[in-house]
Amino acid sequence: MMLQSMTGFARNEGTTGRYRWAWEFRSVNGKGLDIRARLPQGLEHLETEVRRLVTERLTRGNLQAGLSLTVSENRVEAVLNRDALDAVLRLRDELGPGLIDPAPLRLDTLLSIRGLVDLREATDDEAAIAARDGDIVAGLERAVAALVDMRASEGDALRRVLEDHITRIEELALRIEADPSRQPDEIGRRLENQLAAILDNTSGLDRDRLHSEIALLATKADLREEIDRLKAHVIAARELLATGGPIGRKLDFLAQEFNRESNTICSKSNAVAVTSAGIELKVVIDQFREQVQNLE
Repeated sequence: MMLQSMTGFARNEGTTGRYRWAWEFRSVNGKGLDIRARLPQGLEHLETEVRRLVTERLTRGNLQAGLSLTVSENRVEAVLNRDALDAVLRLRDELGPGLIDPAPLRLDTLLSIRGLVDLREATDDEAAIAARDGDIVAGLERAVAALVDMRASEGDALRRVLEDHITRIEELALRIEADPSRQPDEIGRRLENQLAAILDNTSGLDRDRLHSEIALLATKADLREEIDRLKAHVIAARELLATGGPIGRKLDFLAQEFNRESNTICSKSNAVAVTSAGIELKVVIDQFREQVQNLE
């Protein structure tokens, strides 16, 4: 499965009849999937479709969906107030015999009567509205698909960056493992020197205390467990990247484990080369975790 970044942008626009519409999607990092839709008045019902299409394709990210709608052609229609017209005609019939000028009513005269004729923006019929909404939904589907494609492209780039970080973590773990300070003879020599220092500075040290001090020194001198765990985490991280899909949280957990082992190595280290490699290891792990935060 492909990897997806949580950052992306997509736009899809079109024209239907006298309407021009445009979808815009913006996505950034998020712990879960948070969808916010801004829709024009009268099209609020499309939010259900937005949420359905997004949740089918995405699992994480703060996502903003916006739809703009403009009318390229304003049409005006005259609406006759028939009740008012009937009232005017009845009045004319009643006053007819007494009128000085009983000529028929002219159109301009009728139009001059307040409230008899209203001019308003023409509305589309149901078929035109259905065609418009159908095209807008089709544009929504294309916009979501474009957003997924962009996030996938970003995810592919992230994969390569994360693979480089994992390789570097492995190299540093192997450098620490191969450092001369970790050879058995060298560890034994350091233990002898440290034990001698303890015996020189302590009088009347009992056998149990001596055994405890030796065990503590031996534990601090041994980095085998930390190195083995680093290697295991490297294998697990590579397997996750190969599997793909929404693995951001799992990789973030591994980054925490990487960091824990590097901290222990630095605290146990009594060799300059190991400490230097441990510090560099921490830097690479921080970079790895920072990039993982962008991954779905």
